[in-house]
Amino acid sequence: MVAETFEQARDAAALVEVGYRPLPARTSLAEGLADAEDAPPARDGAPPTLEVLEDGVETFDEALAASPVVVEATYSTATQNHAAMEPHSAVAVWDDGELTVYSGNQASNLQAEYLATALDLPAEAVHAVNPFVGGAFGGKAMVSTPLFLAAAAARDLGRPVKAALAREQVFTATAGRAATIQKLTLGAERDGSLVALRHDSWCSTDAARSFVEPTSHGTSREWYTTRNLAISQKIVPLNVPPTTFMRAPGEAPGSFALESAMDELAVALGMDPVELRIRNNSIAPPGKDLQWASKHLDECFRIGADRFGWAHRPAGTRTDGDWLVGTGVAAAMFPALRFPATVGITLNADDTAVVSTSGADPGTGLLTVLSLVGAESLDIPAERITPKLGDSAYPPGGLSGGSTATASAGTAIMIAATKAIDELVALAADPGAPFEGAEVTYADGRLFAGGRTMTFGELLRAVRRESLEVTGSSAPGEELTKHSFASWGAQFCEVRVHKWTREARVSRMLGVFDAGRIINDKTARSQLVGGMIWGVSAALHEGLEVEANGRFANGDFASYLLPVNADIPEVDVQFVEYPDTLHNAVGARGLGEIGTVGMAAAVANAVHNATGIRVRHIPITIEDLLEG
Repeated sequence: MVAETFEQARDAAALVEVGYRPLPARTSLAEGLADAEDAPPARDGAPPTLEVLEDGVETFDEALAASPVVVEATYSTATQNHAAMEPHSAVAVWDDGELTVYSGNQASNLQAEYLATALDLPAEAVHAVNPFVGGAFGGKAMVSTPLFLAAAAARDLGRPVKAALAREQVFTATAGRAATIQKLTLGAERDGSLVALRHDSWCSTDAARSFVEPTSHGTSREWYTTRNLAISQKIVPLNVPPTTFMRAPGEAPGSFALESAMDELAVALGMDPVELRIRNNSIAPPGKDLQWASKHLDECFRIGADRFGWAHRPAGTRTDGDWLVGTGVAAAMFPALRFPATVGITLNADDTAVVSTSGADPGTGLLTVLSLVGAESLDIPAERITPKLGDSAYPPGGLSGGSTATASAGTAIMIAATKAIDELVALAADPGAPFEGAEVTYADGRLFAGGRTMTFGELLRAVRRESLEVTGSSAPGEELTKHSFASWGAQFCEVRVHKWTREARVSRMLGVFDAGRIINDKTARSQLVGGMIWGVSAALHEGLEVEANGRFANGDFASYLLPVNADIPEVDVQFVEYPDTLHNAVGARGLGEIGTVGMAAAVANAVHNATGIRVRHIPITIEDLLEG
């Protein structure tokens, strides 16, 4: 419905009578496993089924049979929704055949491209503006339904149109995280060395098979050294809304299964879970020759264990009054990716600069990164830089997703800054310029030659120019043929379970992370704290309940559980900082998503340590902890 006011549209829509021809609905992942299909190839082209065997071993089962200790279990994770504070919405305005849209999105230039294709318009006829996103983390990576509707309606009516989803509609008209079922089989020597690791995964998807949650490929394929590896990924098409990227897609739910299984192996071996992980620390993904360029996961574990007081962890249950207290640990990993990005730099005659790119800042701190890396690269104070994002008119900065923005945009900034300085130096020595014919150098925002100096703004004013504009572009290159890249972390947590009510409360959290150079401690720490909270939320709160007819029983904020302040203790974060200049010139690797990886497993492992009850699904509920 299109109306003058929201209330009119809502009331008119309520008068519409719709008839349906009911058909059987497929809504259960567990019941659909028999009809599972092989997933398409992974993002790096890997097939859905992959096996790596050591020399002399004919089959994976042979390797497993030779393992002195074997652990096998099946784990499951629930469907989730991004539940962003700001619902998906859009305003569309047409002017003489050209479209301007205002809509929170993670990539304004990509948003404009999608719209141009859908509306059969030339790319230059669509202008997307989204300086503020209102919560995203994959949920606003693609063009939303309200944007298509607003654009089409505005064109037909010849008037601006605003469209916004009601909260309940966000759960059904957008995409979320897939449900997963994962079967892990681990075979090990008595000393904990992995002999064999099998990880078979199934995930839900919509009938169009629009997305795969790559749990086995995102974790077991790379995390640990094992002599024999077998992984598979299958999809189960259901009559449910689409699935899509959600913070650490694949790695977050995959780590719950893998890191729970590793904890179960540690228990079976009578071995410290930290020591087990360090013992199986990989120097390269199994079956690959490309070693990790920079990996300090063992240091993360040792620093974390000392800071958390892991050495004082009792072998059995510890009590504090009416509470059972347990501690858990898990590894975290997220691939260090980089997307093509172009950044524009404008030097102004008032000695200020603008750094701009079309990417978005969904609360991650990218605006701050533009200022800080721009200041460092131009050798001027950060307060003299204005960062700009969220406009398709700016140079194409790619998607703010995949924990790529800092490495992608930051490297492009350095390239653009070098070009800007080179042009300044050449301009200063041009005929008629202040340093005509001289050898000019640049430092501290100033040009030097022949014992004289002036700021770049003074130079621009001297040659009667208001500004100097350049762009710089960067993309992944030959480094990908020489090394493997990832960010790493160790997650520790303490959980208290009430003896009588069986209520579970997280009381302490610590994450120690190796993500290369940290550009801004405050925003980096904020991202990791937020990710760790997401992990607690997945472990103890979040899960969409799908009824037999496909309806979400809890598709609103009243019944879709999310943590509040009372659920989250103080969160401790520490960095192990080793700049990774083999990955990019800035030396920074992604950290926006790794904070959530492994945390749900750490919580579940702590619950087991506290109660002796192993819960192999999330979210963990009170009912799961009731003793029979």
